[in-house]
Amino acid sequence: MVNLETGRRRLRYAGTAGMLSAALLLQGCLSPEKDAKGEDNNINTVADTESAEGNGKGSDAPETALELQDGIVGAVDEASAAVVGVTNLQTAGNYWTGSEETVPAGVGSGVIYKQEEGKAYVVTNNHVVEGASQIEITLEDGTKVPAKLLGADIWTDLAVVEMDDADVQDVIEFGDSDELKRGQTAIAIGNPLGLGFSGSVTVGVISGKERSIPVDLNGDQSIDWNAEVLQTDAAINPGNSGGALVDLNGRLIGINSMKIAEASVEGIGLAIPINSAVPIIEDLEEHGEVRRPQMGVTLFDLIDIPAVYQQEELNLPKEVTEGVVVDQVMQGSPAQKAGLRQYDVIIAMDGEPIANLIDLRKYLYNEVKQGDTVTLEVYRAGESMKTEIKF
Repeated sequence: MVNLETGRRRLRYAGTAGMLSAALLLQGCLSPEKDAKGEDNNINTVADTESAEGNGKGSDAPETALELQDGIVGAVDEASAAVVGVTNLQTAGNYWTGSEETVPAGVGSGVIYKQEEGKAYVVTNNHVVEGASQIEITLEDGTKVPAKLLGADIWTDLAVVEMDDADVQDVIEFGDSDELKRGQTAIAIGNPLGLGFSGSVTVGVISGKERSIPVDLNGDQSIDWNAEVLQTDAAINPGNSGGALVDLNGRLIGINSMKIAEASVEGIGLAIPINSAVPIIEDLEEHGEVRRPQMGVTLFDLIDIPAVYQQEELNLPKEVTEGVVVDQVMQGSPAQKAGLRQYDVIIAMDGEPIANLIDLRKYLYNEVKQGDTVTLEVYRAGESMKTEIKF
């Protein structure tokens, strides 16, 4: 059962971790402050171009491999100036003097996405800036600029910070994460292990789309939210959090956020799709928070219910196999005013099919604003009906 209002996740960010399906360890990619030394712009290219691109050209492989390498280099040149370091500075007491001082608590990454009226705006992860008393941005050339937090959202793990744009050289262009295909080249740019490895580049492919990852937000070992993420095998390490996942055109397709950190698991990095991030970014920039419409229900996926219960308890026709089931309806909520009841099965919103909770959240959070009225298609006791819910 999933509570829509509070969500369910099983991930702890900021260098801590939770369990995925009681077996896989997920880890937020925020690096503790280190003096790591390493090469800038370290590019890992794909050796087997035929398998990576799936073009099947055979004898043309060397030429295609060179084209792919040139494409990667071009994409990095296009995007790297917009990828920055984000240092989380916190106040701590000095044991010897008893005074307080500001010290680095961790380093992550961020992406400059907008420049306007003397200000530049950076998107990063919430867990990168969480608890910060001050935030410092490090540009590609090493210039350090103080920044202030405009807003952060724990549910999507996104944050927006603002800084002076005098030294900013470039902003990134948004891509379209809905159009991504499995096997498409993906390039991660960020600061693994801290600023000593700033601007590091790793290359892989889009391994999967619309992955639903259960995450624990408060460390109580219970699921709070399901994060919708892209899966990539481009290496994402501590310090990459908040950095850019880009395509071969250098366009931003995802915000690197976490990885599965388990000895038996290799090459599973996770990023927030940019199409999901954009409305969150806009709300954080404008309001300092995400203004989400609330239905006032708890829900779970129909697919999780055995077929015998779908037909005998919910009285669903056999052809109805996808949707979300209402469990509890809150008093005075929009759902109650719309007449929703326990065990109603929602299959569409405004004509858009709702197969599961991810579909419902995507439509609700991306398409619906406060004051809107949405038409729900519902099965109740085996009968199809429609009702309107006003937010």
